[in-house]
Amino acid sequence: MKTVLIFLFLCMAQAFSAQEEEPAYANGIFNFEENKPQKIFTDQARIRQSPDVKGQVSDSLQSNQQVLVLHREDALLKLGERAANWYKISYQKDNQTKEGYIWGGNLAVGYRNKNGLDFLFGISKTVDKKDKEFNQAYPQNIAGVKVLEGNRLIGEVSFDTGSGESLNYAAFTVESSHKLKDVEFTLKATVSGEACGIAGYDQYILFNKDKKLTALPQLMNVGDADAYYHNEKLIFPNDKGGIPNAFILKMEEMERDDKDREKKKHSSKAYLWDGNSYKLK
Repeated sequence: MKTVLIFLFLCMAQAFSAQEEEPAYANGIFNFEENKPQKIFTDQARIRQSPDVKGQVSDSLQSNQQVLVLHREDALLKLGERAANWYKISYQKDNQTKEGYIWGGNLAVGYRNKNGLDFLFGISKTVDKKDKEFNQAYPQNIAGVKVLEGNRLIGEVSFDTGSGESLNYAAFTVESSHKLKDVEFTLKATVSGEACGIAGYDQYILFNKDKKLTALPQLMNVGDADAYYHNEKLIFPNDKGGIPNAFILKMEEMERDDKDREKKKHSSKAYLWDGNSYKLK
């Protein structure tokens, strides 16, 4: 694990240096199509009369409000490691059709409806995290998944998603219960970059019969051509090699030495699931 931390630290240092020299650009996950519906992720998201933080606030919308993207503006705002364009939108409120401008970072990057409930996936903020080994702080995006029934928030979980370099692509899917006790279904939130050496993250979230969200240990995958890779995956009870009411986190890592020889590492951890929470076996 020490190798992967050093590798990621060097990649982040290079990325931050490049950002100082290059103009800001929108993270790929915030590129929303025109004339397509989207959902508000940030509660009390501000709607403005012009595409700018100085524009007059004309309204605010709650999480899960559906909007229609009319036009992507050239104007761009970067907050921490989140960079997104402004969008002109229309929406229904108080029996009226209204229009305004919203920053793309306030929109969900993925949403699903299951059993009458709405599940939203979005990036909520950027925080500075301290790396004790290198004695340096680096920005870290925090993502979240919310479950709502109409406008009522039922539950929410948050998790790390790396730097802005990892926000090129996002996916949000619903999977089976994977034969875990009292689990109705599983959500999977993914973010990844487009270049070698940029980490991608998979976050599995269990939704149980008590309508509780439980985030499992996050998976990180990164590689640099055939010189290095670090892969993590979960083995569920319905997978080959799975065990009842438990999941297994498997890691495989490879790096080439100065003589072009492969050195591989493997590890495995099993976690017991009791229908409400998990613990290391």
